[in-house]
Amino acid sequence: MPNRRRGEVALQLGEVRYTLCLTLGALAELEDAFGVQDLAALGERFGTGRLSSRDLLTLLRVALRGGGHAMSDAEVANLPLHDGLEPVAAALADLLVTTFGGGDGTPNPL
Repeated sequence: MPNRRRGEVALQLGEVRYTLCLTLGALAELEDAFGVQDLAALGERFGTGRLSSRDLLTLLRVALRGGGHAMSDAEVANLPLHDGLEPVAAALADLLVTTFGGGDGTPNPL
Protein backbone atom coordinates (compact mmCIF):
# COMPACT_ATOMS: atom_id res chain seq x y z
CA MET A 1 0.00 0.00 0.00
CA PRO A 2 1.58 3.31 -1.06
CA ASN A 3 2.31 5.86 1.66
CA ARG A 4 1.20 9.29 0.38
CA ARG A 5 3.08 11.07 3.16
CA ARG A 6 6.30 9.59 1.75
CA GLY A 7 5.31 10.67 -1.75
CA GLU A 8 4.31 7.21 -2.98
CA VAL A 9 1.63 6.61 -5.62
CA ALA A 10 0.12 3.32 -6.82
CA LEU A 11 0.04 2.15 -10.41
CA GLN A 12 -2.00 -0.90 -11.39
CA LEU A 13 -0.92 -2.59 -14.63
CA GLY A 14 -2.89 -5.74 -15.28
CA GLU A 15 -2.69 -7.95 -12.21
CA VAL A 16 0.38 -6.20 -10.79
CA ARG A 17 0.29 -3.18 -8.47
CA TYR A 18 3.43 -1.04 -8.44
CA THR A 19 4.54 1.70 -6.09
CA LEU A 20 5.97 4.84 -7.68
CA CYS A 21 8.12 7.27 -5.71
CA LEU A 22 10.50 10.09 -6.53
CA THR A 23 13.25 9.76 -3.96
CA LEU A 24 16.09 12.26 -3.74
CA GLY A 25 18.22 9.92 -5.86
CA ALA A 26 15.39 9.58 -8.38
CA LEU A 27 15.06 13.37 -8.61
CA ALA A 28 18.82 13.69 -9.20
CA GLU A 29 18.53 11.07 -11.96
CA LEU A 30 15.68 13.04 -13.54
CA GLU A 31 17.68 16.29 -13.39
CA ASP A 32 20.43 14.54 -15.32
CA ALA A 33 18.06 12.83 -17.78
CA PHE A 34 16.23 16.07 -18.60
CA GLY A 35 19.34 18.26 -18.57
CA VAL A 36 18.17 20.71 -15.91
CA GLN A 37 20.21 22.35 -13.18
CA ASP A 38 17.91 22.07 -10.15
CA LEU A 39 14.57 20.96 -8.74
CA ALA A 40 12.87 24.23 -9.65
CA ALA A 41 13.81 23.76 -13.31
CA LEU A 42 12.67 20.14 -13.13
CA GLY A 43 9.31 21.22 -11.70
CA GLU A 44 8.96 23.83 -14.44
CA ARG A 45 9.82 21.21 -17.07
CA PHE A 46 7.04 18.95 -15.85
CA GLY A 47 4.66 21.85 -15.24
CA THR A 48 4.32 22.50 -18.97
CA GLY A 49 2.12 19.43 -19.28
CA ARG A 50 3.88 18.57 -22.54
CA LEU A 51 5.67 15.27 -22.13
CA SER A 52 6.74 12.90 -24.88
CA SER A 53 6.41 9.13 -24.63
CA ARG A 54 10.18 9.09 -24.03
CA ASP A 55 9.66 11.52 -21.12
CA LEU A 56 6.92 9.30 -19.66
CA LEU A 57 9.14 6.24 -19.98
CA THR A 58 12.03 8.01 -18.22
CA LEU A 59 9.73 9.20 -15.45
CA LEU A 60 8.17 5.76 -15.06
CA ARG A 61 11.55 4.01 -14.99
CA VAL A 62 12.93 6.32 -12.31
CA ALA A 63 9.69 6.31 -10.26
CA LEU A 64 9.49 2.52 -10.28
CA ARG A 65 13.06 2.23 -9.05
CA GLY A 66 12.37 4.90 -6.42
CA GLY A 67 9.36 2.84 -5.35
CA GLY A 68 11.58 -0.19 -4.75
CA HIS A 69 11.15 -2.10 -8.01
CA ALA A 70 14.54 -3.25 -9.33
CA MET A 71 13.64 -3.28 -13.02
CA SER A 72 15.87 -2.89 -16.03
CA ASP A 73 15.16 -0.24 -18.66
CA ALA A 74 13.97 -3.00 -21.01
CA GLU A 75 11.61 -4.46 -18.39
CA VAL A 76 10.04 -1.05 -17.81
CA ALA A 77 9.72 -0.40 -21.54
CA ASN A 78 7.98 -3.74 -22.00
CA LEU A 79 5.39 -3.37 -19.24
CA PRO A 80 1.95 -4.29 -20.58
CA LEU A 81 -0.47 -1.45 -21.27
CA HIS A 82 -3.66 -3.51 -21.47
CA ASP A 83 -5.72 -0.51 -20.32
CA GLY A 84 -3.86 1.93 -22.55
CA LEU A 85 -1.56 4.76 -21.54
CA GLU A 86 -4.11 6.59 -19.36
CA PRO A 87 -3.42 4.71 -16.07
CA VAL A 88 0.32 5.33 -16.44
CA ALA A 89 -0.13 9.00 -17.33
CA ALA A 90 -2.61 9.50 -14.47
CA ALA A 91 -0.32 7.84 -11.91
CA LEU A 92 2.69 9.87 -13.09
CA ALA A 93 0.65 13.10 -12.99
CA ASP A 94 -0.44 12.24 -9.45
CA LEU A 95 3.17 11.49 -8.54
CA LEU A 96 4.36 14.86 -9.88
CA VAL A 97 1.65 16.73 -7.96
CA THR A 98 2.51 14.75 -4.83
CA THR A 99 6.21 15.51 -5.23
CA PHE A 100 6.16 19.10 -6.48
CA GLY A 101 2.83 20.29 -5.07
CA GLY A 102 0.00 21.96 -6.90
CA GLY A 103 -3.42 20.73 -7.84
CA ASP A 104 -5.32 21.05 -4.55
CA GLY A 105 -3.16 23.82 -3.09
CA THR A 106 -1.95 21.60 -0.25
CA PRO A 107 1.79 21.92 0.28
CA ASN A 108 3.85 18.80 -0.06
CA PRO A 109 4.60 17.42 3.44
CA LEU A 110 8.02 16.10 2.39
